[in-house]
Amino acid sequence: MQDIDILVIGSGIGGLCAAGLLARYGKRVIVCESHTIPGGAAHSFKRRGFEFDSGPSFYCGLSESHSLNPLKQLLDVLGESLQVIPYDPLGHYHFPEGTFAVYSNGELYRQELAKITPQGAKEFQQFEQRLLGLYDAMKGIPTLALRADWQVIPLLLQRYLPDLGKMLFNLPIVQTSVGSVMNATIKDPWVKRLIDLECFLLSGLKAEGTIAPEVAFMLGERCRAGVEYPLGGSKAIVDALVRGLQRWGGELRLGCHVEQILVEGGKAVGVKLKSGEILKAPIVISNATLWDTYNHLLHPEDLPASYRQAALDTPAVESFMHLHLGIKAEGLENLTGHHVVVHDSHQDITVAGNTCMISIPSVWDASLAPAGNHVVHAYTLEPYEGWERNDDYENQKREKAQSLYRALERIIPDIRERVVLELIGTPLTHAHYLRRYQGTYGPAIAAGKGMFPGTHTPIKGLYRVGDSTLPGIGVPAVAASGILCANTLVSVLQMLEVL
Repeated sequence: MQDIDILVIGSGIGGLCAAGLLARYGKRVIVCESHTIPGGAAHSFKRRGFEFDSGPSFYCGLSESHSLNPLKQLLDVLGESLQVIPYDPLGHYHFPEGTFAVYSNGELYRQELAKITPQGAKEFQQFEQRLLGLYDAMKGIPTLALRADWQVIPLLLQRYLPDLGKMLFNLPIVQTSVGSVMNATIKDPWVKRLIDLECFLLSGLKAEGTIAPEVAFMLGERCRAGVEYPLGGSKAIVDALVRGLQRWGGELRLGCHVEQILVEGGKAVGVKLKSGEILKAPIVISNATLWDTYNHLLHPEDLPASYRQAALDTPAVESFMHLHLGIKAEGLENLTGHHVVVHDSHQDITVAGNTCMISIPSVWDASLAPAGNHVVHAYTLEPYEGWERNDDYENQKREKAQSLYRALERIIPDIRERVVLELIGTPLTHAHYLRRYQGTYGPAIAAGKGMFPGTHTPIKGLYRVGDSTLPGIGVPAVAASGILCANTLVSVLQMLEVL
């Protein structure tokens, strides 16, 4: 075991991307996963022939040859690919005022908005054009060319100088919020609420709290590359990352729970497993959240007290209620796969239960459900506080799931009569299965109020990746965090060989 170069704690997408790329660079890598299946928040699970995605279900740029999606760039480097099914419209938004289709094509999307507010649709075009200018600047620099230290500067100057010039032109909005761009271009209150919703779906925060580059990337990619679903669901992505890791000599250990990161003289030297086994390595990468890394995997004295406290005080996005259903598909031939339902226009979209996200991936991939059935995944924000596994737990679960059922009834009115399998997940479920602090999806760091922490830590040889690390929440972001970390641990020459 003295031959390990790098240990990765957790097999979420961030951890697998870091591990796979480091294996590609020739490092001897072991990934330790506490669960019996890999994937972290992106894992899939089966019940009675139904295969459910536990987390992300919306993807762009997984198949094109020059994709800007960091996940696709990494799969290319590892020699892996995915089978995907493209679709458009990408979904439907159901407001109390009406339902409309959300198209990848910007012109078609604005036509849908014009049915509700013609002036608002014109204003949305101005908003979109301002952000697409930033996207145009960003797209010339692949994530694979980035690293999290000073050596990124000469690398970018040498290879991407014209694109850096475009970025300088857009510098005023690089660190601003989407809300600032929105307020400068849009007056229509309904369109503002729509943009708040789009931001919330991306980051868990409304427009004032979401950074402009995140929405610029989303708008640009869905217009340019369209949206698609990977055959096999999110499991197909995780399986491809695991194959890529193993192809280049890396190892994944399942049911391998890390109890503690070992620190000696201010340096990470390995990990201690729950089994008592000790694995030694000069570099340890944690894919656990910052709260779990600093609270559970390290002793308090391993970190500077002020740094540790500031990190643990980072606000977290609320957890979720999840409803996984197997339903009868008879008579649902025209069903579409993605829906967002907002119940009450007078309530904030971030109020628990008011905004419900729905994914029905078996409309694209029939293999996810037994013949004649569909799989449904619906979820909504839900605070962790107030949940206990007591005598009232089952009643509380059913009561909280009602907003999800009401949302589903907007799409499938007789949904309750069609159910053949029902699984209700709570913040406690999320926290337990994913070993995530309060079942959160990551930090709620508002634009202008701070930045996501980087990959480095005060402990030499200890690094972090995942959705509580720069660039933040979402599949492309966590894949990018893994790439940034891996590139920082090798020389620029090794990076250039891959590029």
